[in-house]
Amino acid sequence: MSDALLTTGGTQGAAIRLERVLADPPSVVWRALTEREQLKAWFPCDVVVADGQWHAGAAISFVFGPEADGLVMEGEVVEAREPESLVFTWGEETLRFTLTPRGSGTLLVLVDELRPGIAARNAAGWDECLDLLAGGAPDKDAWQPRFEHYTEVFTPTLGEQEGPPAGMG
Repeated sequence: MSDALLTTGGTQGAAIRLERVLADPPSVVWRALTEREQLKAWFPCDVVVADGQWHAGAAISFVFGPEADGLVMEGEVVEAREPESLVFTWGEETLRFTLTPRGSGTLLVLVDELRPGIAARNAAGWDECLDLLAGGAPDKDAWQPRFEHYTEVFTPTLGEQEGPPAGMG
C-alpha cells in the first residue's frame, strides 16, 4: 500500500491522490490505461469506450459483473493526451491519470475527485487496482485493512466514511 493523499474543496468536495512508479515507459502504461483487454487486468470493471477511441467527448460505459448486480455506470472522456494524461468521468467522479517519465519507467499519478463520504473506500480500492497495474498479485483480503486505515485517516477531516456499495463488500 502506498498512502493516498487527501485534499478537500473542489467541485466534489474532496480528492484522493495516489502515485506509483511503474517499470514500463509512458507509452506502455498508456496502453494499460486505454486498451480494453489491458484494463481488465487491473481496473475494477469492464471499460467500453463507445467508438473505441479515447478522445474528448467520447462516451464510456463501466460494466460491473454479477457481484454488483450487473451495474453499469456512464462516463465521458474529458481529455486524452497520449501518453501524458487521461481524464474521464466515472459516474459522478472525475479520474485524472498523469504519466511522467521516470528513468526508464513512469511515475503514474491518479487523482480521484469525489464526494467526501467515499474517499476511504475509493482510496482502498485504487490502492489495490494500482498494485495490480504495477504487477502485483490479486489479494481479495487486501481491501478491508486498507479501508480501515483510510477511514481512520480521513474521518477527522471528512466525516463518516461509507463502506463498499451493496454487493461489493
